[in-house]
Amino acid sequence: MAEQTDPIEFDIRDDRASGNLLAYENGKAVGVIAYFVMDGDPAALVAVHTVVEPGHEGRGIAGALVQEFYAMAGLEGVPVVPLCPYAAKWAQRHPEQAPEAPVELVEQAKVQLKSHPEL
Repeated sequence: MAEQTDPIEFDIRDDRASGNLLAYENGKAVGVIAYFVMDGDPAALVAVHTVVEPGHEGRGIAGALVQEFYAMAGLEGVPVVPLCPYAAKWAQRHPEQAPEAPVELVEQAKVQLKSHPEL
């Protein structure tokens, strides 16, 4: 009989002040979505970049982060603009969890990021 392994648990925390949604394992950050909050009407959460630390790839960390990012936006009642290529691909694969942002909102997010690259 094969030994059953428990699924890996990640502690995901939002650090809104720094614009990072972080995944922790055993107290150590192993992945992050860098994002910013787009002001305006409607407001939006804009995913800019997803990174998983070397040695932790392929374990579902990036997917868990993007899923949590969409859930967080849903609780806040705002759309997600996935400028991050990984987040955009994840959204395409999970349309039931990742409503598509209006095209004009995506364009506004691109303009804001271009004019404020520090975001």
